[in-house]
Amino acid sequence: MIFIFVLALLIFGPRKLPELGRTLGKALTEFRRASAEVRLAVEEEMRELDRQAREATRAADQAVREAQDDSPTRPDPAAPAAAESSPTTGSAETRG
Repeated sequence: MIFIFVLALLIFGPRKLPELGRTLGKALTEFRRASAEVRLAVEEEMRELDRQAREATRAADQAVREAQDDSPTRPDPAAPAAAESSPTTGSAETRG
């Protein structure tokens, strides 16, 4: 760090060095402010995307629940077989 200071002193001279320091300080301040703005914008966008993803997940879960609630219940596979082998059903059909 001292080497850089000595090199700048030799290149720019003692009169220009304070002006160079102010310019460099302003540039660093501007860079920090700009990087903070970019970071905040990215964080805000990430929060918005996260919110949208959670909302989409909730909507999909709700749609699945509604589809399951609206679907007819599956009949018991043993029930139709029992009805076909019932003797009362078979005799009533042959009489009619």
